Amino acid sequence: METRDKNKIRKVAYSILLSGIFVVSSCEDFIDVGTPQTQLTGETVFEDSATADAAMANIYSKLQTDVLVTGGPNGLSVLMGAYADELVSYSNYGLPDERFFTNNVLPDDAAVLALWSDSYNLVYAANAVMEGVSNSLSLPQADKNRLLGEALFVRSYIYSYLTGLYGSIPYATITDYTVNTALSKKTTSEINQLLIADLQQAVTLLPSEYVSANRVRPNKETAMALLARIALNEGRYDLAIEASGNIIAQTSLYSLASDLDNVFLTDSPSTLWQLAPATEGLNTLEGENFIFDTTPPHTRALANALYNAFEEGDLRKEQWIGAVSDGESSYYYANKYKLMLPTGTSQEYSIQFRLEELYLIRAEAFARTGGLAQALEALNTIRSRAGLQESTAQSQEALLEAILHERRVEFFTEHGHRFFDLKRYDAATSVLEPVKPGWNPTDVLLPLPQNELNVNGNLLPQNNGY
Repeated sequence: METRDKNKIRKVAYSILLSGIFVVSSCEDFIDVGTPQTQLTGETVFEDSATADAAMANIYSKLQTDVLVTGGPNGLSVLMGAYADELVSYSNYGLPDERFFTNNVLPDDAAVLALWSDSYNLVYAANAVMEGVSNSLSLPQADKNRLLGEALFVRSYIYSYLTGLYGSIPYATITDYTVNTALSKKTTSEINQLLIADLQQAVTLLPSEYVSANRVRPNKETAMALLARIALNEGRYDLAIEASGNIIAQTSLYSLASDLDNVFLTDSPSTLWQLAPATEGLNTLEGENFIFDTTPPHTRALANALYNAFEEGDLRKEQWIGAVSDGESSYYYANKYKLMLPTGTSQEYSIQFRLEELYLIRAEAFARTGGLAQALEALNTIRSRAGLQESTAQSQEALLEAILHERRVEFFTEHGHRFFDLKRYDAATSVLEPVKPGWNPTDVLLPLPQNELNVNGNLLPQNNGY
């Protein structure tokens, strides 16, 4: 059979599989439904490396276009940027970030449900890949290990955001709905411990070599980066220091781009993992949703307080922020991704992990354990690249504040970093209450979707404040 014919059969096979994986009701996540009737058997789909790889590729595609870390209006960069103190909503079109900006997020909010149900659908897909790969008798062992590592990683990636948003959640590791519908919620700390174990396994399964161009498939170091992030959140500072240090030491793979304009290009040396646009020639949804050229903005703009938070001489303010003026007022937008229109070839992908985060994870973990000199060294590496003088912080408290500030100006509008940082510092209420009308201490968690509570009593009780 010709290669073209084989590829056509493979495409049909995995498209049927994935239509089964994602044929889940918009009102119920996968833990409440049975196995989709259109799903092919694992023996059929996972007998071939190409179709097994395609199953994972579809998960990455859904993340980029629709789910959780998408750069679109329903992704965390927009929603949690508005929920914290990064973005101001100017829209009256009924976009979800309008409600997040005004702290009018309720249990029946469609965006709250979508974040939950779409994410759990991808958890289901990752579990289906793990089961299919594990049961395959024909996949080469190296491919099995890599695919299992990728699925473990992406499931952990999704769960890390879900528990950060909602707190206690169910932790499903299989596709059997009779088991999943009986799951009780686990606390954030319990989830984090499970994720740490899963990621440690993923690190042993994944290669350091990237198996595709432009780093669109996660490797060993990507799993290690998520491990470092979760370890920091969980207070496992020694593990965060070890994992971040191992990645920083991989100088043949990663380095800081000397020119800030190159950080968000497809070939940036600091990128660990990024998501490709749906079609070659397209660029990022972040560029489409943050850049504007009219005043007042039609949708959203950077908060003036964020713009004013940059120190004098910070090159990130000059190169990562754009401005539009009507002669009287100026409005600012995130200009990290600079392309909002198609180009001949895609020049910007949506970056999920970059080396800069590992330096600041390392700085914070050292600061919290008394290693002030090591913390300053890591912090100043990032400051120096931004054209700034070394930090003058001397005490642990001052250093931690300096690191929080650095994270604010480094990771603004990137997947909700600011909101999760304020939570980790236990500073969300003290920082957001003065600037967010209607902010309550219980707003550090989103409400559990009311539709899910209606069909699954194991999710009760509702989060406090709702």
